[in-house]
Amino acid sequence: MNTILRVLSEEELSQIHKESVRILEEVGVRVPSEKALSLLEKEGAEVLWDEKIVKFPQALIEKTLKQSPKSFTLGARCEDHNVLLPGLSSSINLDGMGTRVIDFNTGERRGSLLSDIENAARVFERMKAGTVLWPPLVAHDVPQGAAGFLGAATCYINSGKHIQDEVKKVSEVYYVKETVKAILGGEEKLKERMLYSATYCTVAPLSHDLEMLEATMALTKMNSPILMYPMPASGSTGPAGLFNNVAVANAEVLSCVAIFQTVTPNTPLIYGAAVGSIDRSTGRFLEGAPETALQLTCMNQMGKYYGFPTIVAGCLTDAADMGFQAALEKLMNTLPLVLTGCDVVQGAGFLESSMTMTLEQILMDGEILELSNRFAKGVTNFKDEDMFEEIKKVGPGGHFLKQKSTRELFRSDEYYTPNLMNRDTYDTWVKLGSPTMISNARETVSKILSEGIVCPLPAQTEKVIRDIMEEAKAKL
Repeated sequence: MNTILRVLSEEELSQIHKESVRILEEVGVRVPSEKALSLLEKEGAEVLWDEKIVKFPQALIEKTLKQSPKSFTLGARCEDHNVLLPGLSSSINLDGMGTRVIDFNTGERRGSLLSDIENAARVFERMKAGTVLWPPLVAHDVPQGAAGFLGAATCYINSGKHIQDEVKKVSEVYYVKETVKAILGGEEKLKERMLYSATYCTVAPLSHDLEMLEATMALTKMNSPILMYPMPASGSTGPAGLFNNVAVANAEVLSCVAIFQTVTPNTPLIYGAAVGSIDRSTGRFLEGAPETALQLTCMNQMGKYYGFPTIVAGCLTDAADMGFQAALEKLMNTLPLVLTGCDVVQGAGFLESSMTMTLEQILMDGEILELSNRFAKGVTNFKDEDMFEEIKKVGPGGHFLKQKSTRELFRSDEYYTPNLMNRDTYDTWVKLGSPTMISNARETVSKILSEGIVCPLPAQTEKVIRDIMEEAKAKL
């Protein structure tokens, strides 16, 4: 008896699909890649070459939707961390492209470093709820042309989980491929294992970036799964009407489906979104607003409407610190995603609209995800007849503490045991030193960082990857 949420009805889902197709047919999308334009024109799309605008016929959209695999496994370096999509319950990912951290030792806000990505990967590795690892930061202490790849390589060294990142230029694809080959011991299982997937961001409204598009097109030849990730903000890069903004974002996703399936048929695709709204006074992009949560939940429903696995931005906040506002906003935009069946909620570990990361917040966001999963599981029916007999045996005025079913259920996942929260009485809490979720998270992070890597690479493989990283620093 799962707990299920529906923001959009079946009729409304169909309406958004129809509106998105209308946008694609009559307005079109800017596609600056001549290679993509030529292939799409051969498939029946109308190409306005001077403007590099593509108008996608409904038949092409329907054809490529059918071509897309609806289930596959994201491979992990340590195979017990493989991620089957769609999943049986929701899991969580870090966000990517943050630029600042709150230093774990000093509390200072500063620019992010490669060592911060290393620490984040090691903390994420220990999270039960964490499955897909997006290198969360842009390192400022390395050549910027190589920063993206170096973040991904650092995650491969420090975590055995699936790595998902962006490629912004075709030249990065070579280094990604060489790293994965080093881990697998060759090219033979490259396409089968799918150790690397890519986040592909469209440019709102209704546009694609040339370099990122062609780099991601090149990745599809490795059978790398692609997360399609539109980001229109209602009232600025998207229409102010939330329903209409979702339709624009969905149209951008459908354009990705058409492009990537035309370039490489049967490419594994993941439906995603990071749509938002804006502060009406300042124009600032808002992630913690209820309008953002509603749109993200609608986008997750659209992904499921088409049958795709989904990775959608969530566990987000605009708060500047790890306080009540952050907890409130993060729960508000995590729980609805979980209740609509989102496979991976993407955004753990961040404050300030995904710009500032803290290691403690990674663990606290994992707790939010696990609480949401328990709520989504709902109320189950346990051994009807046996329970009735126990109720009859205990009778009015008795208690159930000594019953066998109580012992069994208390030890099962019927009851969630928190990792960081405190449920003691006030007096006991004071005797324990008045711990908070933040202090408990700090203690756990300290323990993790003092220990070794859980699933280390063989020394020779790590050396090969570090050599690849040095070459990338010099050439990218």
